[in-house]
Amino acid sequence: MSDQALQASVQQELQSLKEKLSSAQVPDELKFQIERDLERLDRSAAYGWYDEKFEKASKYIDWVVNLPWNAKSEDTLDIEKTKAIFEQHHYGMQEVKDRFLEYVSVLKLKAQTSENPIVKAPILLLVGLVGTGKTTFAYSLAEALNRKIVRIPFGGMGSARDLRGQSKLHLEAEPGYVVKGLRQAGTRNPVMLLDEIDRVAEEARTDVMGVLVELLDPGQNYAFTDHYLDYPFDLSEVIFVATSNNTRGIATAVMDRMEQISMPSYTDDEKIQIAKSYVMPKLLEEAGMRSEQLIIPDELWIRMVRPLGYDAGIRTLQRTLQGAVRKAARVIVEQQVPQVVVNEQNIKYFLPQY
Repeated sequence: MSDQALQASVQQELQSLKEKLSSAQVPDELKFQIERDLERLDRSAAYGWYDEKFEKASKYIDWVVNLPWNAKSEDTLDIEKTKAIFEQHHYGMQEVKDRFLEYVSVLKLKAQTSENPIVKAPILLLVGLVGTGKTTFAYSLAEALNRKIVRIPFGGMGSARDLRGQSKLHLEAEPGYVVKGLRQAGTRNPVMLLDEIDRVAEEARTDVMGVLVELLDPGQNYAFTDHYLDYPFDLSEVIFVATSNNTRGIATAVMDRMEQISMPSYTDDEKIQIAKSYVMPKLLEEAGMRSEQLIIPDELWIRMVRPLGYDAGIRTLQRTLQGAVRKAARVIVEQQVPQVVVNEQNIKYFLPQY
């Protein structure tokens, strides 16, 4: 490509960046800063200079113009709808459900009595063993409120940069999980699930907990600054929900900003009801089977629930039933039978083999 053609291409790219910026809803101060940078690039291009600054500028502007600086979802604060959603997705756990219903009730009253209903209630921290439904409760809350949900996984997180991003001076830099989640949600007020905050890598724990304090503190999160954006983003309308298996690895300053809710273990009877009413219908539908094509008598459900002994959650149960459904599907297809009935003679075939 000739120098003249290269310069024309650069000018065209610069014009495209300017148009993107001018048509987007971006804070005036940030827009002014970017416009000044583009002017400097324009002058460089006039002298035939083209380097990685253009790539950095293009990538940065793409992030800036696609963030929900002003976009919000409208809350649905219907307590009866909220009850129905939690009943639909969760069996038992009444104390946990009650706490979420109280939370939504406070949001409703806040919306009715304030011109600017910013949520400053304690952040909910769901603490419980694996498989007790912690993550699902956050998704149910988002569904009840008609908000988008963003999940940030903390398991094995090795650097605070994962949350806060890296300076745009580096060519390979990008924003952290918080800003990425906001772009994914497309709204500035999603439910943000901070999942397994106790499982941060040990060498990064202090730094990550420091960022968490800022995220969860209403006195700071209205101006959360991602290192890549290098400009504050208002997180005051985000609803944060955190989960953990225990609280030993969570900093005291972080715990002080949250309200702990203990997730109880499921009893065998509860697991059987969950399996019959929630898990099995979904698994059969996913496998293209009807409910009458796999029959498990009541007296054998306890064997399905405890193939290897007791555990607190339902993930093992889900895996057991997934295997049973797959094996039943194979029997129906290979043997050309209309129905599979689990009994004492064949139950071992449908249980996991270890």
